[in-house]
Amino acid sequence: MPTRVSRPSPAPLAAELLQAWAEIPTTVASDVSRGRLLVDPRIRPLRPFAGARRLVGPAVTAWCEPGDIGAALHAVALARAGDVIVIDGDGYLQSALVGEHVCGSARRQGVAGMVVNGAVRDVGPLASWPDFPVFALGITARGPISIEHGSVNEPVACGGVPVRPHDLVLGDDDGVIIVPREEAESWLRKAREKLALEEEWDRRLSAGESTVQVFNPPEA
Repeated sequence: MPTRVSRPSPAPLAAELLQAWAEIPTTVASDVSRGRLLVDPRIRPLRPFAGARRLVGPAVTAWCEPGDIGAALHAVALARAGDVIVIDGDGYLQSALVGEHVCGSARRQGVAGMVVNGAVRDVGPLASWPDFPVFALGITARGPISIEHGSVNEPVACGGVPVRPHDLVLGDDDGVIIVPREEAESWLRKAREKLALEEEWDRRLSAGESTVQVFNPPEA
C-alpha cells in the first residue's frame, strides 16, 4: 500500500508559547510530568547542544515500516519552517531512515530538527550542523530497501510516548519531551513553577546551606 499522507490543520501553536517552552529544560518537563512526557532516553542527540537553543517546535509525524523510508520522504516534503519531524521506525536499527540528503533537504526548508526512533546514517555531516539537531536511537551505514510505505501526519508512538501532528516537541542534551498540544499551556505553568523552585534551591545552596537543609530528606 502506498504511503498515506494526512494534512490536519489545527490552529498553530503560538510563537510566544514556543519561545516560552524553549526556556524549559527537558529535565524540568520530565519531573513535573513524572516522566510521562519523556521519550525513550536511548534516543539521543547526535551532537551536544553545548548551550545552543533547545529544539522546540510542532511535530510532523511519520511512521516507517522496517527498511522503508517512504513516509520520511513525504514528511520532509510536507514539513514547514519551524516544524520538528518525528519519525517512528519501531526501533528498527538494521537500516537507516534518514541521512545527509534527506536531513539536508529538511534543513534547507527551515525545519527545526528531527527525532528518529530508529537508525540514521551520515553521522559526520548531521552532527556538524549547528542549526539542525538530530536525535536518533541508533546508527548504521546500511540504507533502505524501499520507499513506498508508511504514513505521515497520523498518530504514532515515538520511544513509548504518543505523538500526534502539531504536538509540541522539546529536546536538549538530556532527551526529548512530547507535550500534547492542548496541554502545552498547563504543563508550561507547572514547569515554570518547578524551574523557579530549582532557582531557589541554587540560591540557598550557593549561600552555604547544606543539601539536607535545602531538600529536607527524612532524618538519617
